Amino acid sequence: MQHTNLYIDGQWRDAASGDRFDVINPATEEAIASVASADLADADAALDAAQAAFGLWAAKKPRERSEILRKAWELMTARLEEFARLITLENGKARADAMGEAAYAAEFFRWFAEEAVRADGMITHAPASGARIVVQHKPAGIAVLVTPWNYPAAMGTRKIAPALAAGCPVIIKPASETPLTMLALMPLLEEAGVPKGLVNVLPSKKSGRLVDHMLHDPRVRVISFTGSTEVGRKLLHSAADQVLKPAMELGGNAPLIVFEDADIDKAVAGAMLAKMRNLGEACTAANRFYVHEKVSREFTSKFSAAMAALKMGDGLEDGIDVGPLVNADTRDKVAAFVEDAVAKGAKLELGGTLPNGKGYFYPPTVLSNVPETADCVNDEIFGPVAAIQSFTDEDDVIRRANNTEYGLVAYVFSENMKRAMQVCERLEYGMVGLNRGLVSDPAAPFGGVKQSGLGREGGHEGMLEFMETQYISAEW
Repeated sequence: MQHTNLYIDGQWRDAASGDRFDVINPATEEAIASVASADLADADAALDAAQAAFGLWAAKKPRERSEILRKAWELMTARLEEFARLITLENGKARADAMGEAAYAAEFFRWFAEEAVRADGMITHAPASGARIVVQHKPAGIAVLVTPWNYPAAMGTRKIAPALAAGCPVIIKPASETPLTMLALMPLLEEAGVPKGLVNVLPSKKSGRLVDHMLHDPRVRVISFTGSTEVGRKLLHSAADQVLKPAMELGGNAPLIVFEDADIDKAVAGAMLAKMRNLGEACTAANRFYVHEKVSREFTSKFSAAMAALKMGDGLEDGIDVGPLVNADTRDKVAAFVEDAVAKGAKLELGGTLPNGKGYFYPPTVLSNVPETADCVNDEIFGPVAAIQSFTDEDDVIRRANNTEYGLVAYVFSENMKRAMQVCERLEYGMVGLNRGLVSDPAAPFGGVKQSGLGREGGHEGMLEFMETQYISAEW
C-alpha cells in the first residue's frame, strides 16, 4: 500500500481535483488506504502521456518488447507473497486463492513475452488477379483497460501484457474496490524497463464519466473491459461513437453437468474448483448444477461434505479456505438468492445462515431440488452457493444448459468421451471444461459467446485484439 496516487507518465500524482476515496478490507470493514480519485483532467494527462509513448514503443523490435515482458514475469514471480497479501487485504480472498491469482497474473507476462515475436503475417498469390497479397499486423493504438474487483492482479496483467506485446500503450481504470494491487504493479514494470507513459493507472470513484470521456477521444482505439454484461452494453454504446475495437469479457451463468457415467469423486473435486475458486466471485464459477438422477444423491452428499470441510475466516490467517465477499452488497445479494430459492421449494443441504460479527462473510452453501424459477438459476450468484438440480434426459439437460443469454463457460463430467465431446459441441459456450473444473489458462483463448462477450483474452488471439490487420496488394 505504498502507492495510493494516480500513476501517469511514470509519475505518482494527486488527482487534479484533490478527491480521494477509501479502500475497505472486506474481512474487517475497516479502511486500509485512501486512494486518489481521477477525473477528466487526469484522463487527458494520461492520454497525452500514452500518445507520446506510442511511437517509440511501437517501433521497438518485437524481441525488445518480449524481453521487457519476460523481465516483468521474473520480477513478479519473485514477489508473489507480497502481491498475494495485498490481494487478500483489498479483495478478501483466502491466502491460497490469492497466491494462485498472483502466479496466474504473472504468467501472462511470460506467455505474451513469447507471443510478442509471433505476430505472423503472410504472403500469398491471388489466384484471379495474380497480385501478391501481403498481410501484416500493426499495433492499434491507445487501449483503455477497465478491470473488475474479483481478480485485482490477473484481470490487469491479462490485458496489459498482450497490449504491450502488440505495441500499444494503455490506460487502466481498476475497480474502486481493489485499486491497490494494480498500483503496486507499476514500480515492478518500471524495473522491468517499461518506458514512462506506456502504462498509466487511473483509480476513480467516477468510473462511468471517466471512461466515457476517454472513449470519445480519437486517440483511443481499443476498449478492453471485464465485468458485467449490463456495464459492457453501456461501454459498447460509447465505443460506437468512435468505432473503437472492443474486447469484452462479460457475465456468465455457467452450467455444470454430471452424467450418470461420471467418476463422482472426480466430479466433486472439479465442482469444488469450478464453484469455490475465488469464493465463487468469478464469471467462470459454476452457477447451475445439473446432476443425473441416478447419481444425484451421491454427488450431493459428497459435494456437501467437501463444502462443509472448508474453514471460513480472515484470508490472512493460516488454514483459511473461505474469506469474505468483497462488499456488503455482494453478500446481501447472495443471501437473497438463497432465501428466494428456499422459499420456492429448494432444500437447504448446507449453510445458508449469515454469521455474526464484522466482515462480509457468507458460508459455503449447498441447495438441492432447486426449481427453474429460482432467481439464482437465472442470474450470476457470485458467491459460495451451489444450486443443484437433477435431470434424466441428455437432450433436456443440454436445452436447459443453453437456456440463458450468457455463453461464457460450461462444465461437463462423463467418462464416455464420445458422448462427452458430442455434448461439448452442442453447448452454446465459448469454453467448456471437460472433466475439469478449471478452464482459465494464459495459453488458451478465454472468452464467451452470446451476451458473455466479444473477442478473446489469452492465447495467440489475445494479442491480436490489440492489433489491426493491414493488407498490401502488390505485383513483382
